[in-house]
Amino acid sequence: MEDRIWVAIHPRGSETRVLATAGPGPALLKARLLARPWHQKALPSLLEALALWQSRPVHAVLVADNRDSTSVTSLCPDLAAEHARTPLYALDVVERRRRPLRRNERIE
Repeated sequence: MEDRIWVAIHPRGSETRVLATAGPGPALLKARLLARPWHQKALPSLLEALALWQSRPVHAVLVADNRDSTSVTSLCPDLAAEHARTPLYALDVVERRRRPLRRNERIE
């Protein structure tokens, strides 16, 4: 049994996808949510609730096109604040990496 829950948060144009796992087994949670939450505490509350429900800390990663992206600030406006790391969860922002082009592919 894993000692933590891993959560990937991927904002896209019209939605935000969330995937939570506790290791190599089946997903604990899969969600397609609105692109922007109604309240600024929605993401921290979701991560806290998941940690409390499963009785394990959560390590979340917010995937963004760049660190200054509006999707990052709309999902978690106080990312640098103290609630970005709590005993219940840690939230990091990573830049989305595009897969390398194959030899025969071209950019359109």
